[in-house]
Amino acid sequence: MTKFKELGLMATAVRFCRDEDGQDLIEYTLLMAFVCLASAAIFIEGGSNVNQIWSSSNSVLTGAANTASS
Repeated sequence: MTKFKELGLMATAVRFCRDEDGQDLIEYTLLMAFVCLASAAIFIEGGSNVNQIWSSSNSVLTGAANTASS
């Protein structure tokens, strides 16, 4: 009786090793993680550039307002 249980366990282990259904899920998960990290890096870099543009335009507008009021 234990011999049949061992064979059943061995067959289950072999089927588990040959099964590739979960492989697609892992690949898509890794791809999604890469896309998220890449977009986060772009947004972080873009945020500092937007801050520089905003500061520059703010100083230009302040200078124009001071010139217009004089």
